[in-house]
Amino acid sequence: MASQKATTVLDRKTVPSGTVVFREGETGSTAFIVESGKVEIWKGNESERHRLGVISEGGIFGEMALIDGEPRMASATTLTDCVLVSVSESMLQDKLDRSDPFVVALLRIFAHNIRTITK
Repeated sequence: MASQKATTVLDRKTVPSGTVVFREGETGSTAFIVESGKVEIWKGNESERHRLGVISEGGIFGEMALIDGEPRMASATTLTDCVLVSVSESMLQDKLDRSDPFVVALLRIFAHNIRTITK
């Protein structure tokens, strides 16, 4: 599982339930792997939330901002106490630099298409 490999080299933080990890529109330099707990991904504001999904153990969120450098397209709030493992922009870039350029281009196209579809 991704979270088991990642915890040996990445920053791990315990985050209490109800914590806003990031907000829609913010710039982002970190993605997160959920080692334990649940995180809600949502759009809107505090009084009118539209739930996009819930990320559980082994899932990742916040990756879009790392892939394409655009602002966060949704907000993330912990639903339970969580252990989150941070994936930095520099770490991802290091991995991308060692990847096939075709695969990197496809990844960026996918990110662009997802942003376009969800606007």
